[in-house]
Amino acid sequence: MPGGRPTDYGDEVVDLICSRLAVGESLNRICKDADMPAMSTVFGWLSKYPEFVEKYTRAREAQAETHADRIIEIADNPDIDANHKRIMVDARKWVASKLKPKRYGDKLDLDHSGNVGLTVTVKRLTDA
Repeated sequence: MPGGRPTDYGDEVVDLICSRLAVGESLNRICKDADMPAMSTVFGWLSKYPEFVEKYTRAREAQAETHADRIIEIADNPDIDANHKRIMVDARKWVASKLKPKRYGDKLDLDHSGNVGLTVTVKRLTDA
């Protein structure tokens, strides 16, 4: 589209957005490219096109996997300062936990066993 950002929905731009998301690029960075739609346009498409929602969701799930893979690469890289490495790893862990919480989110252990110290009194009501 000469002179401006694309606003027309189409498979080519949708596939490009989703493939870039899947390899770990942020939507913000993608939408800063002059040949990409603005974020507001992408969000509009998400509310208008169910097929885009499905592709976008799969791309975000793949992005979580990409971030998880990169954590190992960062941790194993001896050229990165330990403090910077920690920040990079923490950021990717947080994003992965939000994108795919069942796999990478915090798990709560709600199992309980033992005496909790409660007394229960049961009263029988009889017909009057």
